[in-house]
Amino acid sequence: MSREFIATRVATLKPSGIRKFFDIVATMDDVISLGIGEPDFTTPEPILEAGIEAIRNGETHYTSNAGIYELREAIAELLEEKYQVCYNPVDEVVVTVGVSEALYLALTAVINPGEEIIIPTPCFVSYQAEVILAGGVPVEVPGSMENNFQPEPGLIEAAITPQTKAIFIGFPNNPTGAVATRETLLEISRIAEEHDLFVISDEIYDSLVYGVEHVCFASLPGMKERTITLGGFSKSYAMTGWRVGYAAAPADILGGLVRIHQYTVMSAPTMSQLAALAAVKHGADYVEEMRLKYDRRRKLIVSRLNAIGLETFMPQGAFYAFPKIKCTGLDDVLFAKNLLREERVAVVPGSAFGAGGDGFVRCSYATRYKEIEKALDRIESFVKRCS
Repeated sequence: MSREFIATRVATLKPSGIRKFFDIVATMDDVISLGIGEPDFTTPEPILEAGIEAIRNGETHYTSNAGIYELREAIAELLEEKYQVCYNPVDEVVVTVGVSEALYLALTAVINPGEEIIIPTPCFVSYQAEVILAGGVPVEVPGSMENNFQPEPGLIEAAITPQTKAIFIGFPNNPTGAVATRETLLEISRIAEEHDLFVISDEIYDSLVYGVEHVCFASLPGMKERTITLGGFSKSYAMTGWRVGYAAAPADILGGLVRIHQYTVMSAPTMSQLAALAAVKHGADYVEEMRLKYDRRRKLIVSRLNAIGLETFMPQGAFYAFPKIKCTGLDDVLFAKNLLREERVAVVPGSAFGAGGDGFVRCSYATRYKEIEKALDRIESFVKRCS
């Protein structure tokens, strides 16, 4: 064919650094995966039952575009209870098909062609790609292990240009496990206000923190009016396959998200929404039980990685460790490829997560304790051969 039919912005997107590795994993036997960020727990029983009951009761039709009102109300109540930030469930909350759709809606609603979005990195692989797909320009501001992977306000402010529209933050962080401090976020809020910028805050891991406080960005003084908060159920409630998330924002902003949502997907799956409602109402104890198990795994994986010689920051949230692999003499892509081929352990190269990720790999501890132990034994054997 003489004509290119795929849009340039799509054709030039890099493939996901996560999926590329796991296409390979799917063809191999006896692989222990520390790669995919998916809870190994089954969705808690009351949530399962709510979804099953919804199907049995014939709740298989569309809901309102914004989602079942009772679920939006429950989300608003949860955000007020946890973070003292108040959203009107009528027009300030929309239920989405996972946080992935919420991310798409937020960026598509905010970005005009050519506008820049500042993104502290390393970060989840979708952020830059979704900015590009929305017609914007991602501007990466790399963090460092020496600074505990905190977003650096001075570097963020230095990256601002006349084309800057918003700052995108994702904490607790995937892939580093960092949790942004209140002091850091207050500095970012000052920057946003002084430069009249918008903030999009992905807080999907907000319930998975260990001994530290998660600060909801919209709860900071004056920030609700210039923030879109993204959240959901996949990680904390072990509901990845249910595909239900949400966005919360002031009504004039959220209206833009809902317009895109109604033309794109109509509404999130009805039975998933009713399961999510049960999660908000009855899931807290299950979340805490899973969080404690993640915490035990976190301590295991970090202590062993450090003992092996792979310097590792102690994650404070989510379920990822981000070891530095410099001692092996390999770059992160070659490390991951060789580890997979020689020891059947899957990790993700840090460079997949943007600037600042080079020389690291992401290890998910959302898998069974015994499997993590076996994977660490294999990693130790691999590192010894590299030394």
